[in-house]
Amino acid sequence: MNYSKIIKIITCLCIFTAIITSPLSVFAEDEKGIEHETGFYYTIQKGDTLWDLSERFFDSPWQWPDLWQENSQVSNPHLIYPGERIRLFHKGWVRTTAKTEVKEKPSSKKEPPYFVCPDIDKIGFIKKEPVTPSGYIFKSYNDKIMISHGDKVYIRQNNNSSFIPGKKHIIYRTNPVTNKKTKDPIGFQHYLTGMLEITEKHPDFAVARIVQSFRVIEANDLLMPYQPLSKKIFITESKKGLEGSIIGSEEKATIIGDSTIAFIDRGNQDGVMPGQHYSIYYQEKKRLDPKSKKYTLLSIVDFGTLFVLRTEQSASTVLITRSDKSIAPGDRICSPLPKK
Repeated sequence: MNYSKIIKIITCLCIFTAIITSPLSVFAEDEKGIEHETGFYYTIQKGDTLWDLSERFFDSPWQWPDLWQENSQVSNPHLIYPGERIRLFHKGWVRTTAKTEVKEKPSSKKEPPYFVCPDIDKIGFIKKEPVTPSGYIFKSYNDKIMISHGDKVYIRQNNNSSFIPGKKHIIYRTNPVTNKKTKDPIGFQHYLTGMLEITEKHPDFAVARIVQSFRVIEANDLLMPYQPLSKKIFITESKKGLEGSIIGSEEKATIIGDSTIAFIDRGNQDGVMPGQHYSIYYQEKKRLDPKSKKYTLLSIVDFGTLFVLRTEQSASTVLITRSDKSIAPGDRICSPLPKK
């Protein structure tokens, strides 16, 4: 077992909240009053043991000491109780878990493992057509340029929407996205900058307070009603036969690596769902005979893995969970490649 790789994966998961944007607030899930980090989790069911869970998720019951070590809240490894939540560290990430749940135990009522993403509400998305805004920020209190948490702003509403005191809205801006190679339009990236709450309603405008600042908020940023997303993403079986490509990263980085939020050009119309994972690969071609014009495709090289966080019709937002080399816009993705 490669302990250094496991430690690296766990570290990446734990610091995911700090990586995707700055500054960030820590979210706590209400369930049992437990505040938890980003990661993969499983809820203990009646009859479960660490021995059985190690065999189920890591292909070997002898990994139970490592599972216990990753869950300091379990004082006695021989006494685990239904309803307790344990953190799963993954050997090869999520390649076997969904298959085990769906195919080997079809009649089981046990809750499948899941990924907790505390900052799911802060992560943007790509749609073919931009969301119709409910309004926009036209001025900040004292004309502050860099608007942030706690600031007061003035907003205008669209004719077809109304602002109600106490209601929250996501603040965002849009950017057109094109295919890096073909230059064909893909859609519009919705770049989320914060959240506000309406405090006053006037005939021609409304007043609001910034309750969360994901990134720098500016005048003319748009608004959409806040619809909370589940922070718990259940791992599910990936679509077979899928082919697609990386559109780019959320922050428009030219080099994409571990724990980066990115987008792919496949969405729910293609069978992509939150909780799936896909491989990132390349395949070179070479002329075996210098005198011939014929090229031969070489073996596929699997150099990365991504995990789907949210989907739209034709694009999805993903987390890069492994990158053996730098990933760039246009790199190919496919259904999970078999282990070697």
